[in-house]
Order: sequence, then C-alpha cells, then structure tokens
Amino acid sequence: MANISSMTYGRVAEVLQQLGMVSQDRAHTVVEEWGADQYNLTPYDVACSLVGFGVAVRIHADDIDFLEESYASLLNAAAAVAGGAVTVANVRLHEGHATEGFGRPDFAPRDDVLEFERNGQLVSIPAEHFSEDYYDIAAAVDAVAALDPDDDPRAFHLVEFERERHRIYDTVMALVSPEQARALEENLGLQFPGVR
Repeated sequence: MANISSMTYGRVAEVLQQLGMVSQDRAHTVVEEWGADQYNLTPYDVACSLVGFGVAVRIHADDIDFLEESYASLLNAAAAVAGGAVTVANVRLHEGHATEGFGRPDFAPRDDVLEFERNGQLVSIPAEHFSEDYYDIAAAVDAVAALDPDDDPRAFHLVEFERERHRIYDTVMALVSPEQARALEENLGLQFPGVR
C-alpha cells in the first residue's frame, strides 16, 4: 500500500508515466505548474490530480451554472480523456415533470432525460434534478461510463479515496485498465470499486 503521508505531484506523475498513462512531456508540464515537491497531498488531492494529468474527469458536487451546458462540457472532457476514441455530439437535457417532493412543493425532483450521441449512436440516460444548479451525480456517472472506448481494456471507473467526515467531495472518474487500477491502488492509495 502507498505511503500517502508524503505523497507529491511528482510521485503521482512518476507512477502515471510508469503505467503509460501520461507522456513525459505532459507529466513535466503538470508537475512544473503545480510543484513537484508539494508534500502531504490528501487522498482527495491525489484523486483530483488525475484530472490535471488528463486521465480522469471530475463531476462537481457543488453548484454549476447551466445543467445542459455542464453535462456537455463534462462529456466532451471525458471524450478528450479517451483521446478521440469516442465522439460526443448533440448533448441535450429534456426536461420532464416535477414529481411529488416528499410532501414539500419546493423540493419536487424533476424527471429529465439526458441525451447525446456517442460515435453517432443515441444514448439516453434518465436523470433526476432537484435544482438547475446541481448534477444528478448518478446520471453523470452513467453518462461518462457510456464513453468507454471500444476495443480497449480501459474503462471509466469511480475513483475512491479516504474521506473526512462531514465534507463534500466531487466525484472523480478515471479511464484505466484493470492493471492500471491495481497499480494506482498499490502506489497511490486510491481505490477502484468493481475493478477486477
């Protein structure tokens, strides 16, 4: 298991390079920008650093500006992580009707449908929104997972990490093969539930 008490961006870059997940140039650029010797990265910092290295996407838990545009941006970021192996087009959020809101009219979730084209094929994902300001995290995770590259051992997986109580975290999904996931668990202390 990784010694995360002295984890640095330099160490993250080293592991990602060894696994063939990032080029030396990309690793150097990111580390130069963030600082190679910044010590004591939290497990969450390590997970989020995967986004900066271009091997993951981040689904924000806090408020976003516009739902449809934010979903489009997220899916385009995931397609970029896949290196062009998948394309995303025509991202639309079809608004549904509000359902009974647990006895509170101001807390009525809306049953929506997130649609987009993946390599020209329509993908539809049900989404439940309580507000215009927040993702349906489950729908966002499903949408990103729909962008797994074909004929590739890599897939988008949730990245888990040690959490502090009473703190809100963004969701991180990394594009990894099973072997890469195991190596990231061993070397960086991250977890990838469901990866065998």
